[in-house]
Amino acid sequence: MKLSQRLAIGYIQTKFKLLRALSRKRAAEKAFDLFCTPYLKARRKGHPPHAELIQFTMPAQLKKEQQLTIRGYRWNHPAKKRVLILHGFGSAAYKFEAYARPLVQKGYEVLAFDAPAHGRSDGKRTHAVEYSAMIRQVVEHFGPVQGFMAHSFGGIALSLALEELEHDNDSRIVFIAPATETSSAVDAAFNLLKLKDPEVRREFERIIRERSGKPVEWFSIRRAMKHIRSSVLWIHDEGDTVTPWADAEKVKEDRHAHIRFLVTQGLGHQKIYRDENVKKAATDFL
Repeated sequence: MKLSQRLAIGYIQTKFKLLRALSRKRAAEKAFDLFCTPYLKARRKGHPPHAELIQFTMPAQLKKEQQLTIRGYRWNHPAKKRVLILHGFGSAAYKFEAYARPLVQKGYEVLAFDAPAHGRSDGKRTHAVEYSAMIRQVVEHFGPVQGFMAHSFGGIALSLALEELEHDNDSRIVFIAPATETSSAVDAAFNLLKLKDPEVRREFERIIRERSGKPVEWFSIRRAMKHIRSSVLWIHDEGDTVTPWADAEKVKEDRHAHIRFLVTQGLGHQKIYRDENVKKAATDFL
């Protein structure tokens, strides 16, 4: 971790220590805002080669804006079958253009959008409910979609979207290091902030329940998999410290007949989607 990052984290930890002393409710509200804010907003100049820039608008679910403009890319339009690529938290669609090329060569149309508050799309904060709503909008505007590839935060958003989208076992999904359990992400955030106060945690979870109508535990790929019929290739690294393999392993232990696991070693959370063997396995499966 760079010195500037350590200093920033130290400042935030001190800020939350003071906030907690003043008001646990206020500390929880600020923690929720931070949890939904991708501070490292990935961007690039121009757009990927051979890609068409496309956009649509959708209702905002978290912010004061009434509408968000969502921007993304489309390759090889029109084609009979489509694949939608979904990036993770703090990432952007352009980072997955290496997956578009082999899919185009196989005759697919490829779609990839920047999530709300990411890349070229509007917004400053977002959450899984809003990202999943974006996915449903993409399918409505540009679908039908027969294949999905999702990394990290994109995985939990996709699983929530598929619970509401019509699909069957002929559709295919590749999860790459998906955020399996939101409760684990909250644990990691509270550890980073050094927020050990149980009352702040309860207030944080109350905010989620109040705004979504669901408890934190509901935001779970393991739970959602009971309602997903697509054929799934799940790729995960044993040493992933961002989206723990221990969470994914519980899904593996559920022995779903429609999920095949590919477990790697030494790739962690970011290198895994850049790995050539992973790219080939994902595009071949789709």
